[in-house]
Amino acid sequence: MVKSIGRRQVLREGMGLAAGLAALGISGLTIPALAQGEQVVPFSDFPADFNPSPRPGVRYLDTRTIESFLTPSDRFFTVQHYGQPEVDPATYKLRVTGLVERPMELSLADLKQRPRQELAAGFECSGNNKGRMNGLVGNARWTGTSLAALLRDCRMKSQAREVVFFGADKGSEEVSHGGTTEKVEQRFARSLAVDDAERAQVLVAYEMNGAPLSLYQGAPVRLIVPGWYGVANIKWLEHIHVQDRRFMGKFMAREYVTLRGHQVTGETIWNETSVSRMQLKSMVARVTRTGDRYKILGFALTDGTPLKAVEVRIDNGSWQRATIDSTSTPQSWKLFTVTWQKPASGEHTIVSRAIDINGSIQPTDEELSLKKTRWENNGQVARKIVIS
Repeated sequence: MVKSIGRRQVLREGMGLAAGLAALGISGLTIPALAQGEQVVPFSDFPADFNPSPRPGVRYLDTRTIESFLTPSDRFFTVQHYGQPEVDPATYKLRVTGLVERPMELSLADLKQRPRQELAAGFECSGNNKGRMNGLVGNARWTGTSLAALLRDCRMKSQAREVVFFGADKGSEEVSHGGTTEKVEQRFARSLAVDDAERAQVLVAYEMNGAPLSLYQGAPVRLIVPGWYGVANIKWLEHIHVQDRRFMGKFMAREYVTLRGHQVTGETIWNETSVSRMQLKSMVARVTRTGDRYKILGFALTDGTPLKAVEVRIDNGSWQRATIDSTSTPQSWKLFTVTWQKPASGEHTIVSRAIDINGSIQPTDEELSLKKTRWENNGQVARKIVIS
């Protein structure tokens, strides 16, 4: 079975995206929109009732419909823990406090007067998985100002060790102490070590794909930490606090914690780490057909470490090297394609794996057997299709 997508609609949307990409200095020649006569071949293992908006405030990207290097704002994935606070851009203030010589309070206009910086960055939720069809993912062009420059202007003190980022979203959490419990209101917060916060690519962002941030993408200001999982990219950012010790908030020390086992001299050593940099990952997103020629399209993500290759295997055949889109940047997702000539009729399994320049290879599920938590799911993703 082959599903047709209206070529006129694809061309119309593609032309608009191409213009937007050109305005941002990105070539639009590699947009993977459907060509004349090209048709999508459905995955036979994809749920027929897949809903990219399963509940209010939650949205998955239907990766079968990727048609551009940049993910539109209204299709970029979104999740949150405490709802979506509506912050008035006219009265917005970003505070910088703690171990700094010059505490600051900046309006949105103040942030826009600082040196402007743009970059393409893709990331996924650390809870992205096969059950969600790996739809908690996206890639966008972000515009803002350098966090490192802002921290330099605030003159961090020598004892500074961590930078904590608080969103405007908040909720009530139960805290136990001395045999009793009580409810405490807390803001969503994450932290970065000073060295990570001072990386040149980290942005205090106020635009996405050339437009102001939407409500679900953290308007009016959010943090963008290229190479890190989505949880680090704090939305509705309103407070930055510099301190001399590790931040132990709920979403750093009690949730978004990965438990992995490591074999050391015949013994399994269990190590818990806070979710941070993205693990090497790729997946096949869709298959299309033009006559008897098939094309496999997918994407890969890294923590910024350059890729050596992305490879695709069909059934139990040999691994084939994919072509990686030249539009890709170190921080963006990497779109890849493989041509599949005259496949035999019947059901086929397609899987991809990413390999970085250090020789690390995206693992199989079996190789992840000692990972006991649901975060950082980077196992190889198998997809099935039926050729009739």
